[in-house]
Amino acid sequence: MTNDSHSTDAANLAASARGAELASDYTVSLHYDQRMYKQDIAGSIAHARMLGRQGIIGEDEAGQIIGGLVTVRTEIESGDFPWNPELEDIHMNVESRLYELIGDAAGRLHTARSRNDQVSTDTRLYMKQAGADTIDALRALQRAILGAAEANIATVVPGYTHLQRAQPVALAHHLLAYFEMFDRDATRFAAARKSADVLTLGNGAMAGVPYPIDREFVASELGFSRVTANSMDGVSDRDFALEYLSAAAISAMHLSRLAEEFVIWSSEEFGFLALSESYTTGSSIMPQKRNPDFAELARGKTGRVYGNLLSMLTTLKGLPLTYNRDLQEDKEGLFDSVDTLLATVDVSAGMIAGAKFNADRMRAAAESSYVLATDIADYLVGKGMPFREAHVIVSALSDRLIDGGRYFEDLSFDEYLAASPLFEADVMGIGVDFSIASRDVQGGTALGRVKDALEVAKARLKEAGK
Repeated sequence: MTNDSHSTDAANLAASARGAELASDYTVSLHYDQRMYKQDIAGSIAHARMLGRQGIIGEDEAGQIIGGLVTVRTEIESGDFPWNPELEDIHMNVESRLYELIGDAAGRLHTARSRNDQVSTDTRLYMKQAGADTIDALRALQRAILGAAEANIATVVPGYTHLQRAQPVALAHHLLAYFEMFDRDATRFAAARKSADVLTLGNGAMAGVPYPIDREFVASELGFSRVTANSMDGVSDRDFALEYLSAAAISAMHLSRLAEEFVIWSSEEFGFLALSESYTTGSSIMPQKRNPDFAELARGKTGRVYGNLLSMLTTLKGLPLTYNRDLQEDKEGLFDSVDTLLATVDVSAGMIAGAKFNADRMRAAAESSYVLATDIADYLVGKGMPFREAHVIVSALSDRLIDGGRYFEDLSFDEYLAASPLFEADVMGIGVDFSIASRDVQGGTALGRVKDALEVAKARLKEAGK
């Protein structure tokens, strides 16, 4: 045999070894699903207890299994558990260790269940907790918003449309808009949590199981409010994960909007707020800079959360009933969105709590602008002029002021009178405070309404915490 033949054989052997290693690694999920160990062990304990109560396995065997599972949980939490990637996932690692601890009795645990209904149950348990944690984090963010709003009830800021100064508002009113956004988010996560609150154990691989199991008992043990009605749907349903991912995408969008305003408002051009040094970083080359990196990252991570939702939708769209291995791909993006969203919500709460709002700069921006134009038009309407006609008159006034580098506060009464004989001396009293006070309607920016809205928001948070 020539040296070339030896080289070829060696290369083929190496390629074959690499291929075998790749094939082995390709199906492994342990590196991310081991975070569900609590849920997996809880589900197995409830299942073993039910098997014993129903006489499907001996009560003594059920006791051995439960005792072994408790030991496994202790080992994992103390860092002494012997993880084995060759066993692919959390479920097989736990079961293998159980064999080592209690022997053949461990083989009874998998009676009347499949990994299909097991993994679904684990994931649902995990998402119920993740949903609760997300809602708690959003409530903490809302409390931070209320704190900032309460401290800035009388602070005037220009409200914007199309990123153009539009009308003056109370800063508290502006901040409470985000309170409402995150309140809707919490409602969506509660709905996603309810969707996950269904026991799938008992569905077996896809057709149910031929044993006299008590699914309601297992549901009660694990804190599920109901059991699945159809075994085929039960093992293949991932709507609950999609609902969390959808709610996460919407919430990330809201967080990104808040982050964008913090980026803009903390710029030298706006100067509306200064972020705490805990949430800014310096430049590697320009020593004067404090960059809003945390807000920028919050904005940037939104795309990642969107991507996880689209990934899950794409994975599910072509799957025939029932279980397919594609469903293993449901977890990495789901876990990533949970982690990313929780971190971003926490960071956002910290940024709001530590932000210092520049009330003087905000008021100056409102006064050095044309935000009173609508109030002047409304004034004419109050004197009997149709709004469309008033709009034309005030638009012409605005154009002249802009050309001259002046503002409405600079107009004399004679100039008003020249624009329309309906103007009277009281028009000179229209300013940003007058404008805000005039919006005295439910949901408006008048200070009394804002104070009422704050009290209502506090009551809603208190009720939500019960």
